[in-house]
Order: sequence, then structure tokens, then C-alpha cells
Amino acid sequence: MSASNYASWGRYPDSRPADVRRLAARPTALPAADTSMLAYGNGRSYGDSCLNNDGLLIDMGGLDRFIAFDAATGILECEAGVLLADILELVVPQGWFLPVTPGTQFVSVGGAIANDVHGKNHHVAGTFGRHVRSLGLLRSDGTALTCSPNDNADWFAATVGGLGLTGLVTRATIALKRIEGPYMDVDTLRFSNLDAFFDISAASDADYEYTVAWVDCTARGNKLGRGWFMRANHKPALGQQPDPRRRGGPTFPFVTPVSMINGATLRPLNTLYFHRKRKPRSRDTQHFQPYFYPLDGIRHWNRAYGPNGFLQYQCVVPHADARAAIAELLERIAAAGAGSFLSVLKVFGNVESPGLMSFPRPGVTLALDFPNRGPETFALLDRLDEVVQAAGGAVYPAKDARMSSTAFKQYFPATERFKAFVDPAFSSDFWRRVTGEDS
Repeated sequence: MSASNYASWGRYPDSRPADVRRLAARPTALPAADTSMLAYGNGRSYGDSCLNNDGLLIDMGGLDRFIAFDAATGILECEAGVLLADILELVVPQGWFLPVTPGTQFVSVGGAIANDVHGKNHHVAGTFGRHVRSLGLLRSDGTALTCSPNDNADWFAATVGGLGLTGLVTRATIALKRIEGPYMDVDTLRFSNLDAFFDISAASDADYEYTVAWVDCTARGNKLGRGWFMRANHKPALGQQPDPRRRGGPTFPFVTPVSMINGATLRPLNTLYFHRKRKPRSRDTQHFQPYFYPLDGIRHWNRAYGPNGFLQYQCVVPHADARAAIAELLERIAAAGAGSFLSVLKVFGNVESPGLMSFPRPGVTLALDFPNRGPETFALLDRLDEVVQAAGGAVYPAKDARMSSTAFKQYFPATERFKAFVDPAFSSDFWRRVTGEDS
């Protein structure tokens, strides 16, 4: 594959690695290089945390083998390049599921660890890293470590959520979740404003494992924060039913000349979606694929944002200031006529994240995509940062391409402690941007 194909999912900024080397087997030593290096999983980070311009990218796609799976206990060991989709294909028919999954199944295990990804069940299960029993870490000095919450625990904490900077994660052992079948019992409720969202969320946490909301980012006034709340649990086995595979769905054929998400389409799309159902509440049975991964059914959907790509902004603000902070964020987005059709609101629980640099923490998280319109987009995101910083929140590095060094250090106070674990041969565009350091 050409080096130019190793982009981030937001397709911004440009990716220009000096070299790419694809691993075919678990290495015993890292490649020799005159520049910094960085592992590249499946490129589903949105910004520049997976980029290493003018350096070496280590393509992990060849490390895609399962090592062991105990169908009685749900303990799975695999190489770091295995995709979550591959795991699901193996384990769901045997009555197991991922303990935590982000909004796409096309994430590598190594990437899920490096970003300590979260999902719709954070209030119950915490982050992906909480379910990693051990991992293999190869350092540039040839040191090979087995890290777990009990062995080399400091290295484990630095590597989970460590943005791929502590060395090369080669393998991982994961504890899966038992399920009876592949279907979900989904309850969908329309809510009229932000206060209603908080009420429904608080009433849902005890009885529903998965909770998430879509919000209309164009609504203002007494409709600010209106949307749909989707809560669900795994459903008992239903016998033989169709499996709506999403891995072979249609492909968005090309990069559009301009973003299809723009001022002319944003408000109509959001309004239509808010009124998509006549009844304000519905309950139905869904296969897990469309519930967890609605966008995976369209390959390369990121091309719809046009030649300049897009920036995703995901933040979390503490519970104490959440209502006011989220309202202010949504108001600033709506006033700017910006935002996206993909606006997600979710309450994080109090389950502690295992990584020094993990993003999830107790509070409320908001995530949106913004077509890259140049300075006006960056200026808006700076204004959103003001709200997040004032509330004592944080922005997600895996989805960032522009936060300042000052903001990063405020969001992640363990940064100086984390630096002691960074492999001197590893770096990324993100790390150089937020620290001003070469490695």
C-alpha cells in the first residue's frame, strides 16, 4: 500500500510518512530507523495521533492472528492487529461479546488499547482497558515486557491510553462478556430539550447496560439539546434469524468536491431526523450490528466531507457543571451554524479508567463532526475549548487534530509523569504538537 494511504479517519491533517513497514509476524526487535516510529493500526483515529509525518509508520495489519480462545471462560488472546470485527465474527456465535466497543468495529486491538476506547456502556463497564488482562510490549531497546494490572503495572497504566507512545503493543489478552444471542432489546425515546435528556439518562442507568443519545445540534432556545435517547440490553437467544452483516456494505465511491454536510443541508437533515418517527417512543429488537455500528454499513463514509476532510470534537465535562457547560457548547455550535448530523451525547459513569492518560472520566461527553472550513472551524473549536477548560473537562486525543499544548496539559495532568514511559524512538504528529518534543 502506498504511504499516502496511511491517513487518519478525518482525512486531516495530511499524512506524509517517510517510510511504512508492514509487519508479517510478531517481531522480536523493532525495525531500525533513522527517524521516529509509530504503530499504525487501521487508521480509525480521527486526527493526528496515528500519524508520524517524516517518520516511520509500522503497519500492524499483518499481526492479525488469534493466539488462543477459551470458549468456556471467554478469555481471548490475539495479536494487536486483529480488528474488533474479527473478534465479533469469532466469538458471537459462541455466546460472547466485546466487553466494551466504540462506534466502529473496524478498530484494531492495539488501537483500542492505545486510546483506551469507550462505548455506550461506560457507566457499567468502564473503558476497554479495564478488560485487558495482559499485553505484550516491545521497546526500541529490545526489552519485551508482559504488562498487566499486577505485573509491570506501571507500564500497563502508561500503555493503556498511552497513544501508542510507550512502544509496540504486539498482543493482548481480553476478558469477553457472555451473551445469549446477537440481538438487542432497544428502547428509543424522543426528548424535547437538554433537561429532558438528563432526566432520561438518570432514569436509565440502573436498568440499561447501553445508553446514548443523538442530539440536534442546530436547535436553540427551549429546544436546545433535543434529540433521541437510545437505551438497550442484550436480548435472550431468538433462534435462527438473519445476520445483517455490515462488513460488505456499499462504499461511498469518491471524495465529494465539497462537503455534503454544510449550511444548506445541516438544519434540514437534523430536523428530518428528529421527526423521523411519528411516535415519541418505540421498542424493538435489533441485531447488534446496526445498533452499535450504524455507520459501518457504508464504507468510506468519511469521503462525504469533501477534499478538506473534517474534524471531530469530543469532550467530557464534570457532572457538577455538565448542564450549563453542555448547554453553552450546543449554543455556540448552533449560533455558528456549524456541527454535524452525527452529534452524540452520553453520560460517563464513575468507573475509574485504568490508564494514566485515559480520556473517559466521570461526567458528560459530547461528540460532533465538523467539516473542515479552515480558520472559521478552528476558531469555533477554540471557543468550545474555552467552555471545556472553564468546566475542568477534557478533549479526546484520539479525535483531535488541533488542541494546544496548554490545553492538553490541563486536560491530562499526568502528562509529566507519563513522559517517563514514552519510548525515545516513538513519536507522533499529535505528541510533537502538544508537547513540542521530538519523542
